[in-house]
Amino acid sequence: MLKSKKNIVNEISKLKKEKNAIILAHFYQVPGIQDIADFIGDSLALSKISEQNNAEIIVFCGVLFMAETAKILSPQKKVLLPDLEAGCTLVDSCPPDEFSKFKEKHPDHIVISYINCSAEIKALSDIICTSSNAIDIVNSFDENEKIIFAPDKNLGAYINNITGRNMVLWEGTCEIHDLLTIERVLNLKDKYPDAPVIVHPECKAQILAVADFIGSTSKLLNYTKHSKSERFIVATETGIKHQMKKHSPEKEFFIVPSDENCMCNDCHYMKKITLEKVLQSLEEEKYEIKLNNKLMNDALKPVKKMMELSG
Repeated sequence: MLKSKKNIVNEISKLKKEKNAIILAHFYQVPGIQDIADFIGDSLALSKISEQNNAEIIVFCGVLFMAETAKILSPQKKVLLPDLEAGCTLVDSCPPDEFSKFKEKHPDHIVISYINCSAEIKALSDIICTSSNAIDIVNSFDENEKIIFAPDKNLGAYINNITGRNMVLWEGTCEIHDLLTIERVLNLKDKYPDAPVIVHPECKAQILAVADFIGSTSKLLNYTKHSKSERFIVATETGIKHQMKKHSPEKEFFIVPSDENCMCNDCHYMKKITLEKVLQSLEEEKYEIKLNNKLMNDALKPVKKMMELSG
């Protein structure tokens, strides 16, 4: 017999208390997951929360690299990912063995890696950044410092443009942002000329060039909360719209579509996690993230450097 949504939510709540567990959810999760989460945020916020709370179990409703980061920061805690197939195209675009060879070609360069990467790539890095703090992290180094930036070339190019740097970029992208086209942005702008265009920096340069505001998911959300505009054209993943509507129910949000058949831009990896899977994860304590100690220690150093710089 299928359980009702209410019963599933009640069972999740009960198990959280019994097992001293918390649920962390990224902004790109489906609304039902966001609504049951103890904390909702972007990669930086969730990284901090995973380390600072007293829970024994963390159920991470995001993708694999996020759950790995939580485990790296809190190795003593049990970190669960409700679906092990919740991967990331950006992570897939940067295989560790290939990146290691790339790094060897630039021996005099330090490595700044975007947090959207595997534990292995973090371990090969000197410092990690997020889209929230990337510019500050890059600017913390001397202007003559030689830098490799990985794995997102769009974010790296944006930082180069803002800072005047000439970082060597790994050729990786987030499919969800890279698939968006300037034509679809301009089509929406034609329909809603009064709507600011707000864009995640993982998008292509042509889209960033027409943006009224560029920022991480949390910064995009804050912009819509404080802006006097009543409509927004949003170039990022669909999931952020749920929080935007919750905070500003009187405003309208138009997601730049990746598919002409819908006004959406869904990451199918983010949408793999369901309420049923969260319940099963808590019941059976699966799927547990397990990383060897050396990898965790090597990856922890650059993550800690980021957190020390970002406060």
